[in-house]
Amino acid sequence: MNDTTNLFADGEAYEVLMGRWSRLVGDQFIDWLDVPKGLRWLDVGCGNGAFTERLINRCAPAEVIGIDPSQEQLAYAVARSGTKVAKFQRGNAQDLSFGDGSFDVAVMALVLSFLGDPAKAIAEMARVVRPGGWVATYMWDVPGGGLPHAPFHAAMKSLGISLPIPPGSANSQRDAMLALWQKAGLKSIEMTVIRIHTSYANFDEFWNASTVSVGPLSKAIHEMSAGMREQLRSRLRQQLSTSADGAVSYEAFVNAAKGRRSD
Repeated sequence: MNDTTNLFADGEAYEVLMGRWSRLVGDQFIDWLDVPKGLRWLDVGCGNGAFTERLINRCAPAEVIGIDPSQEQLAYAVARSGTKVAKFQRGNAQDLSFGDGSFDVAVMALVLSFLGDPAKAIAEMARVVRPGGWVATYMWDVPGGGLPHAPFHAAMKSLGISLPIPPGSANSQRDAMLALWQKAGLKSIEMTVIRIHTSYANFDEFWNASTVSVGPLSKAIHEMSAGMREQLRSRLRQQLSTSADGAVSYEAFVNAAKGRRSD
């Protein structure tokens, strides 16, 4: 993974930032993946265990191993009440330390845009699943405006502020994702878009949850002057739709891919 992953080391802060989004999209992804219960799973780039917890709850796996390069994220994953049956270890998506055919399913949740060599990672995932096993992913459609923090991007752009995006953001688009699955030799490939809608009680909750000290958005905001941050807050208030009670509500979406290893 590239250096941007260092911005996501704090598992607790990441839960505040992304928890409400990742739980919703993870559940819909599991429904779409539609695999039998009792399988052996590998969660590649498991982060703080948010998706691992969902798959354990929904899929009754026989085995789950989660890997991530961040020891801090893994520590949070281990501490989750819903991940006790999982094993977690440090690992590199592009060089998996498992034998061929070790798993039935290999998944990668909200990771694809942060990989230096996504083709190698998908090939590795295909290698470690059994013949007929599943390889799947989902990623916010960054170029398409699917990020949960797209309102910040729009407001910053209107103020002439540049926000760095992962260099692999183009891989979150449908055609690029499809090409990666085809290159890995996977069969029965399917693609879908998963849209989720969530709300914050008010603008302050939205701002505070979105600017915790994790990720490139937080880094960019904390490097601003106080005056510029206030301009950004004001612009967001102008651009966001709010309900009569002040709640902030909007949509985000991911592209998802799944395929099966050849027999």
